[in-house]
Amino acid sequence: MEKYLRRIVALVEWWAICLLAGLVVVVCLGVFFRYVLNASLVWYDEFASYLLVWLTFFGSVVAVYHHRHIGFELMVEGLAPQARRAVDLVAEIAVLGFQFVLFYYGWILTERMGDETTISLPWVKVSWVTSVLPVTGALMLLISLARLADIVSRRPRGGHGTWSG
Repeated sequence: MEKYLRRIVALVEWWAICLLAGLVVVVCLGVFFRYVLNASLVWYDEFASYLLVWLTFFGSVVAVYHHRHIGFELMVEGLAPQARRAVDLVAEIAVLGFQFVLFYYGWILTERMGDETTISLPWVKVSWVTSVLPVTGALMLLISLARLADIVSRRPRGGHGTWSG
């Protein structure tokens, strides 16, 4: 399972790099058109916002995989291995709860958006934009379920913030 997750996360990392490159290009185009050609692009700020949202959520998948989300590592590191494992278990269950909400309600939102289009990009459906919620929610759920299985079976995963003992 770890091998497949590693491959998926590698693809997500490349996708995030592409999103960042696209964001840079779109913002540079917007600035160039506005300040050099004195002709603003009506769509660039909305498109850049969507790229930033997608970049944030796909970056969150990578952060979850590398166990880089917000935590109290300094406090947890001082605990005995069994207590640390219990804290990791509770924390992972809480994270799973959030990820499930993200996936479930993201799915509902994406379905409800249907064929609605964005304001300045009439060829872009809002459901395409909101689809990032269930997709990244599902990816994070997979990663956290694997981590939860490792915690329960006492197999610590590599990376930072994992229990030892």
